[in-house]
Amino acid sequence: MNLPTITVTGHAQKEAWQNKVLPPVEQLGADVWSIPVPFPNNPMRYTLSYLLVGDGDAVLIDPGWDSEAGLDKLTAGMRLAGLGLTDLTGIVVTHFHSDHLGMASRLRAIAGAWVALGEHEVRKLTASEDLDLVLRTHREELALWGVPADKLTEVALDLHTLTHLQNLADPDFRLTDNSLVPVKGMDLRVFTTPGHSPGHICLIDEPHGLIFSGDHILPRISPHIALELPGPANPLADYYESLERIAFEDAMEVCPAHEYRFIGMQRRVAQLIEHNRERSAEVLRVLDKHRPETVWDIARHLTWSRGWESLQAFSLRLAVSETASHVVYLQSQGHDIEVPITESQESARR
Repeated sequence: MNLPTITVTGHAQKEAWQNKVLPPVEQLGADVWSIPVPFPNNPMRYTLSYLLVGDGDAVLIDPGWDSEAGLDKLTAGMRLAGLGLTDLTGIVVTHFHSDHLGMASRLRAIAGAWVALGEHEVRKLTASEDLDLVLRTHREELALWGVPADKLTEVALDLHTLTHLQNLADPDFRLTDNSLVPVKGMDLRVFTTPGHSPGHICLIDEPHGLIFSGDHILPRISPHIALELPGPANPLADYYESLERIAFEDAMEVCPAHEYRFIGMQRRVAQLIEHNRERSAEVLRVLDKHRPETVWDIARHLTWSRGWESLQAFSLRLAVSETASHVVYLQSQGHDIEVPITESQESARR
């Protein structure tokens, strides 16, 4: 299906993305700046952090991955806006991922700024203090999904990663759906948009005509919708509902956390829905043709941008968890798919 395309507005950002370099700091309006923060050793390369200035208050959306290089870039970007790190009043984070929340603890210590997340965003994997139990449970889940024994260590989370996640900042308070971020001189409204994570939020700045979309809407990449247990029973269904909700207009400029700015929210939503519908259809075709018995067996027959054989470690884990989310969604739509997702389903098959 040929769907209408978006209109790129972040031309310097797109050029930088294509050239695999860091984009420039940009002033988007009298009181709004886009500041790229490096995301080292990752294909996404950077997080676009957004600085908003009000009546004596300064708020940072998605401060990015915590690193010395990132702090330097953030400091330099804020300096261009005439501010220092200690001028920060608050930090709003769209979701609980390290490339968004990572710098929050350090900035809170430097500036005394508060940190806010959506009301439904949770730690999930690190909610328990027994990390050894979390690791064992995670490996059992992956084994149930069919990850081969000789791949489990590569695919599964490790203690270093869990410890890193455990050390991310807890919020000082939570932002409820349709509320305003509590800062003077700003009109920044919260939209709850689960899917990429259970409590992901977008932020609507109507006075400036901007939508800060986090990872919910990106201009080129389809955000990863993973099934993570314990967690939402049907994250892909949540994502569809959130997409429909955010597509309330098509003229505001979308400011994502990665890649580049654009106009055309409704057009991009239509593309993302079509992409995921086709992915589910491909899962059904694989089920019909290959009769796979596990999530892993489905995933290895699907189309991947760089090919299944190229996927390793973290990317392989994402591929399997994304496939699981499509299986759960299709089951919820009435398709009789006898592929175990949970231990209870596996027990019922025996």
